[in-house]
Amino acid sequence: MLIGGLYGLLSVMLGAFAAHGLRDVISTASLSSWQTGVTYQMSHALALLFTGLWLQLGGPRVLAVAGVFFSVGVLGFSGSIYLLVLLQMTWLGPVTPLGGLSLIAGWVCLCLAIVRVKGSAPGQDL
Repeated sequence: MLIGGLYGLLSVMLGAFAAHGLRDVISTASLSSWQTGVTYQMSHALALLFTGLWLQLGGPRVLAVAGVFFSVGVLGFSGSIYLLVLLQMTWLGPVTPLGGLSLIAGWVCLCLAIVRVKGSAPGQDL
């Protein structure tokens, strides 16, 4: 949950940085890419908070795996976009889709948790 909170905080800061510090420095296309990174980071920060809370309330253990995938995915997806925009590190291009695959894996794990809970009897150990 702490990582989710930090990702949320950083996404607001990075969004403000782009709006006020990068707007006149980088191209419109680069600014759009940056915004995509911020949007994905914030949405997955919220997913991490939800996943962590559910896990703490006794949710299935697969939620911990989802949290790892979400955490790594944000670093890979959004982090690579930020570095591509700021530093033109084109060799990071292949990292972005790998980060996206990690985010997708996190959502698959979250869906598995939902299916497991829906299929379990009340009071059954998750």
